[in-house]
Amino acid sequence: MNKFQSFDDFVKVHGVLLAAAGIPQSLYKLLFQKLSSDTFDGGHYFQIEPIEDGRQRRLLFTSDSIAKHSNLFLVDHAWTFRLSDAYKQLCEVPGLAERMAALMCVDVDLDSAAEEAGEEDSSKLSAVEIVEREMCKVKEGRDDTRWLELEELDIDDHMLVSLDLPSKFPNLLALSLCGNNLRDVEVVSKEVTHLNNLKALWLNNNPFLEHSNSEAAIIQGCPSLEICNSKFTSNYGEWALGFCGGIYDKDNADSAHQREHPLESVTSLDLSNRFIRNLMNKAFNPEEITSLSYLNLRGNPLDQNSLNDLLQLLKGFSCLHSLEVDIPGPLGESAAEIVEALPNLSLLNGVNTSKIMEYGKSVVDSMLQPCLPEWTAGEPLTDRVINAMWLYLMTYRLADEEKIDETSVWYVMDELGSALRHSDKPNFRVSPFLYMPEGNLASAVSYSILWPIDDVREGDECTRDYLFGIGEEKQRSARLTAWFHTPKNYFIKEYEIYKNTLQSIKIASPVQGSSITSSLCRGDGRVLHVYADIPQVEKYLTRPEFVISMCILLKFPVF
Repeated sequence: MNKFQSFDDFVKVHGVLLAAAGIPQSLYKLLFQKLSSDTFDGGHYFQIEPIEDGRQRRLLFTSDSIAKHSNLFLVDHAWTFRLSDAYKQLCEVPGLAERMAALMCVDVDLDSAAEEAGEEDSSKLSAVEIVEREMCKVKEGRDDTRWLELEELDIDDHMLVSLDLPSKFPNLLALSLCGNNLRDVEVVSKEVTHLNNLKALWLNNNPFLEHSNSEAAIIQGCPSLEICNSKFTSNYGEWALGFCGGIYDKDNADSAHQREHPLESVTSLDLSNRFIRNLMNKAFNPEEITSLSYLNLRGNPLDQNSLNDLLQLLKGFSCLHSLEVDIPGPLGESAAEIVEALPNLSLLNGVNTSKIMEYGKSVVDSMLQPCLPEWTAGEPLTDRVINAMWLYLMTYRLADEEKIDETSVWYVMDELGSALRHSDKPNFRVSPFLYMPEGNLASAVSYSILWPIDDVREGDECTRDYLFGIGEEKQRSARLTAWFHTPKNYFIKEYEIYKNTLQSIKIASPVQGSSITSSLCRGDGRVLHVYADIPQVEKYLTRPEFVISMCILLKFPVF
């Protein structure tokens, strides 16, 4: 393969591609050097780490530091194909399905995992054995059981009654009976209502909950209950907040009660998805939680409080610098307006408030939950990859002097590139690039080029913007649905804005009078060059004043 002898030749051939990729000019020479020598040195700077129980990966920076626009890295394309050939290639190319399955985190054998789980279950203690063990602790004076977990032990209604928990553990504060076989709400309610001190009760994944009002019946019979099935009851107070703040747990169920202000040490409070309707609570106030700096209120209706009351309450927490809320939601429809109302905040939904004010962001998307691949036990690797690959695919199109390729080329970046997760404040950018060592398309090799667009330090996660250059004016929130679980209110709000914008556009009436036709032709007689990727233009634009100019085009994906 005859590679370029000089840097100038490289730039001359690839100038359009370099500009289209957005690569800084200061990195052109380094790119030329790495392409010429096939240098893939990302392994010296990055490490891939599994997360989400192995269902996703992220990329960490492991070198000391790297400055903005100071280096770049070649990312190989692990799989390049035409969409119609995808399934066939996965079936026929040796090792391809296995590599893609590992890269996309769908290579876990669910049957083996189920067998391992079954082996673990066989070694677990029974409900009777657990209760007897706890009773021994009480008799020996080692412990007054306040927290009891009896999960996934196949406890039915009869067994629950026979365990006689109220008489054995009268001071019980927290009880978990998740994943059992409880069917009669009256039996369950009768047993738990005798636990007079109970603060938290988890009954998730029991058959009786399929009946309407079963949860309400239990809450009504337990006036001291603050948490039921992970949701706050209307009686929630200091214990429920302390549990979410990390001061109450299995090993420390009530010792904080000994202090006059047990919540004063809480700095971080995650109240997400607790179905809180009323935040005005004597325990949730600045005088009790004096050091609160982080608060998560996502997934709560808060419909019993007005917007003004909520903002006034949150203003009282002088140390509160980081807040997570639904937008649009109980605190309003605009991130910028929330920041204006709470000037002490430095982070809103993980985004710096100065950035929110700078760009006037209405929707903050950095904390959206990712769409993770799903598959069934025994499903072939090929099918798993086909279903999961849409989270990883990117595309480009090609053209040369002779013809335009109307079919997109699809590709998956290698393990390093595919581990880059999304952020609306990324520290890296990645762009596809076509390297033509012989100066023509026949010799082309496709890569992705990765470079830092911010200063990065050791241990930082490396991220990119999946929708680079696309804002809410182009329905960014809707497009993010390709990778994230986006709330419905995103679409409602942005659709209304888009509709109102269209309706506000008025078409001007045509001006009456004689029409004046002006010529596009240049006065000096030079022809006009037309750039187009539409075959009909090339075929039918035959007037001598125009000439079709064909160049190699690399188009970037927009999802």
